[in-house]
Amino acid sequence: MESQVHPTSIVDPTAIIKKNCKVGAYAIIEKGVVLGQNCQIDAHAIIKKATVLEKNVKVGHFSVIGGDPQHLTFDTSVKSSVHICAEVRIGEGVTVHRSIYPDGVTRIGSRSFLMGYSHVAHDCDLGNEVVLANGALLGGHVTIEGFTFVGGGAGIHQFAKIGEGVMIGGLAEVSKDVPPFVTVSGRNQAHGLNLVGMKRRGFSEEESKVLKQAYRSILMKTGNPSIHAKKFLDENEDLSNDKAVQFANFFLTENRGFVKSKSCR
Repeated sequence: MESQVHPTSIVDPTAIIKKNCKVGAYAIIEKGVVLGQNCQIDAHAIIKKATVLEKNVKVGHFSVIGGDPQHLTFDTSVKSSVHICAEVRIGEGVTVHRSIYPDGVTRIGSRSFLMGYSHVAHDCDLGNEVVLANGALLGGHVTIEGFTFVGGGAGIHQFAKIGEGVMIGGLAEVSKDVPPFVTVSGRNQAHGLNLVGMKRRGFSEEESKVLKQAYRSILMKTGNPSIHAKKFLDENEDLSNDKAVQFANFFLTENRGFVKSKSCR
């Protein structure tokens, strides 16, 4: 099926629009943009230069994808881009900024959902099935692994790393790294494992049991969690639970520091 491009929209002749796309009234598609099959660009949305949208991406009204970074020293002549993977849904008024580096990419993983007025700054990297609720704000260089939910109005500090399967509550202030499968609210406050999310994803009872053990052994003790994580791994060398190993290994990488558990001993 041929694409439907509204006559009031402005589409640069170098843009590639694949089959069955819909471009709404007054939308702007700039130079070098690629729209994959079945993309829908709603009225008044703007897709900035060199942005790539894979198939089945929907961009809501007044959203701007691929805009210049809000970085004081950014050189606007730098050629960088945004890459939106397949089946991503973007609500109204969302902003996603391109990288500050030559040939750099800000990336949104497949089947993610960026709700209305959320913001993804330059050089962020979001995994698959990440949800940003309304008004969630990501600073530059934030990494969020797959299956994570960021609540409405939450703010994530630049360079923070959020692990897989995390639940971040609304209006949370996160300036530290968040290990996988954890719930966070308030200011850098961990509140146990994301048991609801784990259940929905089909974690086994054994996986949940060992993850709880890892959480208690690492995050619920005072002192350096990296030391506790190494001790946990050393004491469980034959551990076959990949999720618990993933949780512990998170604490062994360079970081901004980690969120603290509500209860430490």
